[in-house]
Amino acid sequence: MSRLAVTTPTETEIVMTREFDAPRERVFAAFTTPDLLKRWYGARGWHIVDCAVDLRPGGAWRFVWTGPDGAHMASGGLYREIVAPRRLVLTEAFDDGWYPGECLVTHRFAQRGAATALTTTLRYPTREVRDTVLSYPMARGVEEGYRRMEEMFTQEGTAR
Repeated sequence: MSRLAVTTPTETEIVMTREFDAPRERVFAAFTTPDLLKRWYGARGWHIVDCAVDLRPGGAWRFVWTGPDGAHMASGGLYREIVAPRRLVLTEAFDDGWYPGECLVTHRFAQRGAATALTTTLRYPTREVRDTVLSYPMARGVEEGYRRMEEMFTQEGTAR
């Protein structure tokens, strides 16, 4: 069962919320540390083979994945705001043109006792682009990656 909630509060936004059984410093690190990102980021069957993170405002990031049947996917963008471990704002665009333009991604990490509540807002240039993204199995892929993250935390003993 998915623990990911997905809503569309405006015509151009998707908001995803999920709780993790780990401190927010650990969840923030999982989103910003290449060695950790390679262990969890992506849907089942997809694995990051190249991960570059220049974690500073204006710094670039880029991920390259391989997937089932030799599939290939890449995306990247720029970091706009970093307030560790509370907030991370970045742009995102896919090389393969999964959707036109770029997305503005805002991650908010809130400590809830020993757990972390993550709220991710994806803002697209138009409603049509947002709806295109919603037509993909995006929510399933995000939740599969988040499950892999929780498994990583459990293996490391950082979950509660």
